[in-house]
Amino acid sequence: MLDLKRLQNDFELVSKKLEAKKVDPSLLAELKELFIKLKDERNKLENLQAFQNKFSKDLANAENKDKLKNELSENKAKISSQNKIVSELEDKLEQISHSIPNLPDDDVPFGDDENDNVELKKVLTPVEFDFKAKEHFELGEELDWLDFVRGVKIATSRFCVLKNEGALLNRALINYMIDFNIKRGFSLMNVPYLVNSNTMFGTGQLPKFKDDMYKSEDEDLYLISTSEISLTNLYSNEILSYESLPIKMTAYSACFRKEAGSAGRDTRGIIRQHQFEKVELVSITRAEQSDIVFEEMLSCASDLLSSLGLAHRHLLLCTGDLGFSAAKTVDLEVYLAGQDKYREISSVSNCRDFQARRAKIRYKDEKGKNVLAHTLNGSSLAVGRTLVAIMENYQEKDGKIRIPDALRKYF
Repeated sequence: MLDLKRLQNDFELVSKKLEAKKVDPSLLAELKELFIKLKDERNKLENLQAFQNKFSKDLANAENKDKLKNELSENKAKISSQNKIVSELEDKLEQISHSIPNLPDDDVPFGDDENDNVELKKVLTPVEFDFKAKEHFELGEELDWLDFVRGVKIATSRFCVLKNEGALLNRALINYMIDFNIKRGFSLMNVPYLVNSNTMFGTGQLPKFKDDMYKSEDEDLYLISTSEISLTNLYSNEILSYESLPIKMTAYSACFRKEAGSAGRDTRGIIRQHQFEKVELVSITRAEQSDIVFEEMLSCASDLLSSLGLAHRHLLLCTGDLGFSAAKTVDLEVYLAGQDKYREISSVSNCRDFQARRAKIRYKDEKGKNVLAHTLNGSSLAVGRTLVAIMENYQEKDGKIRIPDALRKYF
């Protein structure tokens, strides 16, 4: 959640940054009016309270006790009424703030959409074939690895069944990713796939993205869209010790998204599914550690791709493409030979204290003061998209798929 005091104290600068993240200017104008009105109503309340405090002390020695007593009684009623006005304004301000995204870092480039993202570097050289490369859905059906027809039959569109060596390769990837991340210092966690609304709120899925989430009809439970939700909120409403940070975690999970805003995009294949699998990285750090840990997480995901021989590139997201909770994000896009283009396979984000303020994750600093932690998350990696990358980049002329050396011991 955004620091409302910062917004109030430096409204013009902060609002410009929020407009760059596509926040409706009319909403910002409403916030500004609320700040002004709240300040005015608080001043009225303070004046009433000052009157009550001053003359309550004088009541015992007052010449006209009855008159003063009546004035104090009337003033007390005004205080009660004014308290209600202030409380309602504060509640309204807080409710609006729940839908305000995080501020972008100063080094995030301004831009409207993905076309304004900045390429930082390319890693490895894309594979070249002396034949026309096929896309993964062609290969998957020919090899009997992917069954789209039966996936749709038992569920609906954007569901697929992995079969035979395709399912084995998927499992091998999960195990390899987990082992790789553990060696990089991330502790393995196994977390619930169903979480309550407070947990969803803590990482910013609610209320903003309610329409993208699958919810249990009769319970306060949502299917997670990423294990970042469960991992980050493990420490909600806690005060951590200075020495315990950073906490670095990794987890495998199935993920569930309605993909409400992606109608017509990637309708073929398994690039964009309602149910998919991901190995996630999440860190909780002290404020001064988050930039260092961000680079560690980015390196972990990038090195994992390199270890599989997959060419990829680093993209610094612009303000218009930055996620709701993120202050800074670098996407990793893997090269897909069948599509002859780079596609997103990981996002590594520093959320600063935005999620920690919502989830109330704090730690004691060196002076013993309770301060908000920083939270970070990153895909390491999206399993289905890694499977796609291996299928398209390791295909052979006869339609078979060569298995990368790093995965062979997992078969």
